[in-house]
Amino acid sequence: MNELKIPNHIGVIADGNRRWAREKGLKSIDGHKAGVENIEKLFSYMIDCGVKVVSAYVFSTENFKRSSEEVKLLMDMAVNKFKTFSKKYNAENIKIIFSGKKTGLRSDVLEAMEVVAEKTKNNTRGTINFCFNYDGNEEIVDATKKICDDVNKGLLDINDLNRENFTKYLYQNLPPVDLVIRTSGEMRTSSFMLWESAYSELYFCPKYFPDFKEQEFEQALIEYNKRDRRFGGN
Repeated sequence: MNELKIPNHIGVIADGNRRWAREKGLKSIDGHKAGVENIEKLFSYMIDCGVKVVSAYVFSTENFKRSSEEVKLLMDMAVNKFKTFSKKYNAENIKIIFSGKKTGLRSDVLEAMEVVAEKTKNNTRGTINFCFNYDGNEEIVDATKKICDDVNKGLLDINDLNRENFTKYLYQNLPPVDLVIRTSGEMRTSSFMLWESAYSELYFCPKYFPDFKEQEFEQALIEYNKRDRRFGGN
């Protein structure tokens, strides 16, 4: 791993949990549980490898269209796991933040998110950004609303708006995403961090997320190192 160039910011579209469960004759929630278990191991490994920020697409605004039973189970699991993450990632000196809308989330989910973010806010070894109740189009719209509000209040001259200060109005002020990994064989980004991943390298893996382990991540890094990132240059 030492000879490989490590991306500073990796985005992960953690897809395929339900299909993984169905193929094993399990319930959908069992697939989600397996996905969360993989998150706990895999993301720590990514930061051990030198990645500074991992952004994970774990629950989109569109996921609320699923059955009320599945959504409830997912929210229950989120409350429990965020509490677990608070202890685990604090011990590993990893900061936890969240990107997404608060509207529509249960109060106990919001409280669990606030607790883990507060307990880990001073950690410095790496950052995990959970994109929860998230949509990249909505993020840009919400940023634009904040900009309009600041312009109306006289806090921002619209002529001073540029790429750099626009980023500050997003859910989190993070560096650009260098590599986006999507599991499950789907070859689209599904409105994931549209602004932040404008020049990202894309890597699509056929394996479902619960089966995307350290070895698969290392293969993604090998492929990333083959790319010639010119950012529009020659």
